[in-house]
Amino acid sequence: MRTDARGYLLVLGAASLWSTSGLFIRWTVASSGFTPLSLAFWRDLTTFLCLLASLAILRPRWLRVARRDLPWLVGLGAIGVGTFHVLWNLAILYIGYAAATVLLYSSPAFVALLAWLIWREPLTRWKVLAIVLTLAGCVLVAGPEEVVGIDLTASGLLVGLAAALAYGGFSLFGRQVAARYSPWTVLTYGFGFGTLTLLPLQFGRPGPWPASTETWVWFGGLVLVATMIPFGAYLAGLQQLPVSVASILAASEVVFGAFIGYAFFAERLMGWQFLGAALVVAGVTLIMTRRKG
Repeated sequence: MRTDARGYLLVLGAASLWSTSGLFIRWTVASSGFTPLSLAFWRDLTTFLCLLASLAILRPRWLRVARRDLPWLVGLGAIGVGTFHVLWNLAILYIGYAAATVLLYSSPAFVALLAWLIWREPLTRWKVLAIVLTLAGCVLVAGPEEVVGIDLTASGLLVGLAAALAYGGFSLFGRQVAARYSPWTVLTYGFGFGTLTLLPLQFGRPGPWPASTETWVWFGGLVLVATMIPFGAYLAGLQQLPVSVASILAASEVVFGAFIGYAFFAERLMGWQFLGAALVVAGVTLIMTRRKG
């Protein structure tokens, strides 16, 4: 139980910090010439360079990985980092943030099903119920009126579901290597391959320079607070928990994000959003207390 508790805290802590990414992204874009896609590239590149320099100076032996693990690290970076960022931006463009968020948090269902098919992780009734509760909660937190009012085209639906699959790819590929390497090793390779995936989209595009001091502060927060620390914590959590459980816990990000929007951007919270938050919390609590059932 002590090991499980540590895993729960790591993943929930990661979700709380991931929820700040919207805060830093808004402030970075507002104070600079970043486009959403260029911001994704520079975010991944800066994260990779910071991790690479830190390990090269402090723990150079952590940069060594077995050749057999390279396909998993390539998959984690190319799909779970680079491709996800592209698809996430496209989903927001096609169907809006609310609907994209709801489709994104169908990811735990994909992860649980694939983990059951590939690794025979138990797909218990409690796990299925937790997925249903968290997904229903995400719909309510995102705002039913926002989701229902979207003209959901077939292309928009496919892009949104593809983003959810790519998002789940980080957990699935990360599960294969998390137990054998430091989280910082996995992240260094993951963000390196993620940067290479986004690089072709940057050819011929000027950088958002010069940048103001304010932009560097918000961008630094995005890299450190909303990227390096939570991704590292999540991978550490994967060392303690089944990947399907970790992905369900990560859905709590949407609740943290809703309250950040209320606190920093004066976004109103309706009654159904509080109900949605309660459903997500219920799903997370259920998977923590009945995981063995």
